[in-house]
Amino acid sequence: AAEAKQIYEIASRLQQRISAVMRYAVQSGIIRYNPALDMAGALTTVKRQHRPALDLSRLPELLSRIDGYKGQPVTQLAVMLNLLVFIRSSELRYARWSEIDIDNAMWTIPAEREPLPGVKFSHRGSKMRTPHLVPLSKQAVAILAELQTWAGENGLIFTGAHDPRKPISENTVNKALRVMGYDTTRDVCGHGFRAMACSALIESGLWSRDAVERQMSHQERNGVRAAYIHKAEHLEERRLMLQWWADFLDANRERFISPFEYAKINNPLKQ
Repeated sequence: AAEAKQIYEIASRLQQRISAVMRYAVQSGIIRYNPALDMAGALTTVKRQHRPALDLSRLPELLSRIDGYKGQPVTQLAVMLNLLVFIRSSELRYARWSEIDIDNAMWTIPAEREPLPGVKFSHRGSKMRTPHLVPLSKQAVAILAELQTWAGENGLIFTGAHDPRKPISENTVNKALRVMGYDTTRDVCGHGFRAMACSALIESGLWSRDAVERQMSHQERNGVRAAYIHKAEHLEERRLMLQWWADFLDANRERFISPFEYAKINNPLKQ
């Protein structure tokens, strides 16, 4: 039944748990054969879906189209901020002003948010269910300052165009990208900004894997390593990294410069 609902990961974990119980029963002499072995290969293999992302060489084109967007100002700012901080969709659209510390240039996405009346899933915070720190570049702070012009009464950063009591829709960023001429199933989508940022940061050769992974808020599968990364935070490096990424985007407004080449002329770790 679980697989019929396409909850493949749950089905796989159930299969593993059942097999472990049966294996224990065999070892304990309770049963003679592990029937769970017959389930091997019975579950559908899930293919990981990779979200489309532009090649970094197309950054000048993307930035030009964002700048030339003629839709709602809040939408334009949402797209650009999404590119600058590369957080997940729900982390962006349900964001509250109370999470922003302008003085310290820090955005703290909580594990869970206060639900908004009549807004489904508005309680969602960080996907990893722990507070996620997002250092804010000067460019990101400037966008937030501009967004305060449209601030609603319920504390939302991104208010809907038709109802200021509700956030922008889950399709707002992708719809804007489609208006800009992109196919969000093949060219680029909002989630694809994460892959673009990750690629640039790694290709630059400046930043440690731990700092990049921590900023991407990825799940570390190695338990010992995960505990180390979480404790270390690498916050100062991440501050420099987010500012470097914002400056790298600005450097690509006129013509493309690769992350590796840009790192040669802008290496904040040596300053």
